[in-house]
Amino acid sequence: MAPVATRRFDAAVTGLGLVTPAGVGVAESWGRVLAGRPTAERNPALKGLPVDFSCRVRDFDANDLLGRRKAWRLDRFVQLAMVAAEEALRDAGLDPGTWDGTRVGVVLGSAVGGTASWENQYRTLREQGPHKVSPLLIPMLITNMVAGQLAIEHRALGPNHVVSTACAAAATAIGTARELLRSGACDIVITGGTEACLTPSIISGFAQMGALSGRTDDPAAASRPFDVDRDGFVAAEGAGILVLERPEHARARGARIRARISGYGASADAHHPTAPDPSGQGVERAMRTALDDAGLTPGDIAHVNAHGTSTPLNDAAEAAVLRRVFGDRPVVTSTKGVTGHALGAAGALEAAFTVLSVENGVVPPTANLVKQDPELELDVVTGAPRPLAMTAAISDSFGFGGQNAVLVVTRD
Repeated sequence: MAPVATRRFDAAVTGLGLVTPAGVGVAESWGRVLAGRPTAERNPALKGLPVDFSCRVRDFDANDLLGRRKAWRLDRFVQLAMVAAEEALRDAGLDPGTWDGTRVGVVLGSAVGGTASWENQYRTLREQGPHKVSPLLIPMLITNMVAGQLAIEHRALGPNHVVSTACAAAATAIGTARELLRSGACDIVITGGTEACLTPSIISGFAQMGALSGRTDDPAAASRPFDVDRDGFVAAEGAGILVLERPEHARARGARIRARISGYGASADAHHPTAPDPSGQGVERAMRTALDDAGLTPGDIAHVNAHGTSTPLNDAAEAAVLRRVFGDRPVVTSTKGVTGHALGAAGALEAAFTVLSVENGVVPPTANLVKQDPELELDVVTGAPRPLAMTAAISDSFGFGGQNAVLVVTRD
């Protein structure tokens, strides 16, 4: 059965907030991404593991940014999201003290939730017994709590969801948020994703799968999307928040519209729990669905912020699909060369970077891309940012379980 045609809907992006390994705040994160300076380094929390490096958010003091009383009740994945949301709401010029909270929703993505709290309290259980386990463990651990805490903080009384589609989670959340606006259920949605799982059990699990780069002698060069010598991804943490509004709501209050989310496509590979379908059929369906949703053709897309994980299989499968769908027109980058792979938050970081690319007419370089794999026939930006006037770009995200999500970002 053919998909039912719908009229294009442009969700207005009026606010951005970022907490990434590249910096705390949009300006710092964007500046380092444009400079192409990698953030991977040894992580003291991973000392002694076969892979002992990651991309951490440095200089993040939750007590200073949120207040000690609030911070100690929250797992790090929630702390990161709270700080990013504060920035996004300021950027949007919104005051939660004056809005109609019943018209404000929250939709966030995260893959695994509060693993640091889980590991810490399991250690307490083993060493001190069950009566010493914190009564805050469950609200700190469970994945949905990040949306709940943001709603409490900002009195957002509308629909409140967390989606978990692995590394596609944040992009899925943004697409879902747009649907809430399209349906009329909300005027404003706080959306994006967050992740903070750079813990020994999670990193050991990824390492045992063979998913991580083993470049322990040179961590800074380990995340190298599309490079012929790529050998796996570098795990990262971070949060990205976008404020989306119905366009008429944004215009009525005189808001600055930075860009628009004009299309969304999702699909499943139904192929393998962890490996991408080498045919790329699921990814292609998601891309074409997103284009149809936006009322655009492949030729309208000037730029792709690729999933580009730096793994041999993902980069090859993604490049083949991009070539098949778009030919040689789009200018491609993967910002994971700088930030590493923030898992469930990755799609939000990259959607925000795509908004900034479209807004500023520039594509960041792919860090550590020294020699492009000759099998990957893409126009990938290297070395320095590339000026590029554009009106439409895509950001794509794919996750374990074969879950795919593609966003179309536009600007006049």
